[in-house]
Amino acid sequence: MPCNHRKALDLAKAGDWDTAHKMVQPHSDKQSCLIHGYLHRVEGDLSNARYWYRRAGDTMPDNTLDAELNRLYTLIREDQPR
Repeated sequence: MPCNHRKALDLAKAGDWDTAHKMVQPHSDKQSCLIHGYLHRVEGDLSNARYWYRRAGDTMPDNTLDAELNRLYTLIREDQPR
């Protein structure tokens, strides 16, 4: 079953880190890995966050958490309708 990226981001935005993390954890697609990295940034576990961004083929961005959340929403906008 594919990951619902939008729901994971909505949960993260609402402060439900644990449920968002459980949603993305079993998935290895690029967007799930980016969200996983973001969640670990929120948690403050930056080494783990860097790992997940690398798994996505990216580097951990040097932006604010709010800016990164908005960027991630933009990346999934076309993939999953509201």
